[in-house]
Order: sequence, then C-alpha cells, then structure tokens
Amino acid sequence: MNLVWDNLPFLFKGAYYTLLVTIVSMFFGLIIGLVVAIARLKGNRLIRGIARVYVSIIRGTPLLVQIFIVYYGLVDYGLTLGPLTAAYVALSVNVGAYLSETFRGAIQSIPKGQTEAAYATGMTGWQTMRRIILPQAARVAIAPMGNTFIGMLKETALVSAITVTELLRSAQLLVAQYYVNMPFYIGIAIMYWVMSTVFSAILNAAEKRLSKVY
Repeated sequence: MNLVWDNLPFLFKGAYYTLLVTIVSMFFGLIIGLVVAIARLKGNRLIRGIARVYVSIIRGTPLLVQIFIVYYGLVDYGLTLGPLTAAYVALSVNVGAYLSETFRGAIQSIPKGQTEAAYATGMTGWQTMRRIILPQAARVAIAPMGNTFIGMLKETALVSAITVTELLRSAQLLVAQYYVNMPFYIGIAIMYWVMSTVFSAILNAAEKRLSKVY
C-alpha cells in the first residue's frame, strides 16, 4: 500500500473531480427533475407526454450509452463538448429523470386537502406549490433522493470512459504506470466508501432536521 500513500495527492485530485461532477450534476439534475415532475403533474397533455417519453428513454437506456451520445454522438452534428462538460450534461440529464419520479411521488403524497385549504385562503397555484406542497414534499423525497445522490457518486466512475480524470481514471493511470492493480483499486474503493458514508451522514442529518420542521 506504500504506492497508494505515495500517490495520495494524485488520487485526491481524482476524488475532487469525482465530487465536482457529482455535485454539479446533482444540482442541475434537481432542477431538471423538479421541472419534469411539475410538468407531468400540472402540464397539458402534450407537455405530460414529452416529460413521460423523456423519463422512459433515460430510464430505459444505459448511462454509459448516454455519456457516449453526448460526448461522441453530438460531434456528428457539429457540437463538440469537452470531457468534463459532457459528463455534466449526461449525468444531469440522467439523474434528472430519476429525481423527477421521486419528486412526483413526493408531491402526490401530500393530502389534497392542503391544496384546497391553500386555495381557500386566496393562494395561487404557484404560491400553494412553493409555500405548502414543496416544503413538505422535500421531507418525503430526501431519503430516496439521498440514495440517488450516493448512486450518482459511484456512477461518476463511468465518465472515465471519456477521459475525465476522476477517481477511477486516476487509479487506472497509476496502474498503467506501476503495473500493480490491487493496491490502487482497493485504495479508491475505500475512498468511494468514505465519501458515500459522509454524504449519507449529511443527508440523514438533513432528513432529521426537516422532520422536526414539518
């Protein structure tokens, strides 16, 4: 394991890009997921249909294929994205589809009586959604959303296929340099586990805090 210790700065740099891709993708995925969820619940037939097809396509195709479409496929149409940008786009679109289902289920779990009560007080549909429905839905959604977040953290390893130097790619480069496999792969497995554990603890704390508020 001395090789791992000697190359920790390089692996930490890979971990930084893993976290960066995860956080940026989750941020935009949250926005996409919320918009798609509301579109499926409140949109007209056309909008609901588009949202439904989007979710179906993303959930029905491998993430690696989606990454290749964004990075390699768009080049055929004159749109060339850097590896990191392509990773952001592909992962955001992917996680947005899964989060939309989480949000949709959470919103639907809120009793309709609360919406009716809000309308009775003079709130508009948007005010009701923002002040009444979404805060309570967030409490319901945070646990499954946390699982999606942890899954995304691990799935960032797939962007090594388009040369993003995240944690797995960093280990692969070190393996190619030293011709030793096990220490580096065990080392990054421990690093993934630590990051997942930390995120789980943060999300559990957030869930408990929201439970006290709502």
